[in-house]
Amino acid sequence: MAMFEQMRANVGKLLKGIDRYNPENLATLERYVETQAKENAYDLEANLAVLKLYQFNPAFFQTTVTAQILLKALTNLPHTDFTLCKCMIDQAHVCPASWPPPSNCRCLIKMC
Repeated sequence: MAMFEQMRANVGKLLKGIDRYNPENLATLERYVETQAKENAYDLEANLAVLKLYQFNPAFFQTTVTAQILLKALTNLPHTDFTLCKCMIDQAHVCPASWPPPSNCRCLIKMC
């Protein structure tokens, strides 16, 4: 959990002001999403920043990272995090054939 806390502090600084939408920070934010998955942690604000960067820069879209964000949001039910995250994903990416396992995410997204 120490690695997560260290990354959380660094990411918190990235999310302040205009740097939040700097595409150069996307790699750091994507690593942070992976760290959340590995260390059973959750940071909605950082995850929303990743999805917003994908909206602004569709060429950088990563299905694996997006799937991890959606799965982490599902773990925060009954809060509306999943719906909020899902609404930030471009329709062209909602059900791509390349979604990684668990491929049931496609069904979950369509059902909500």
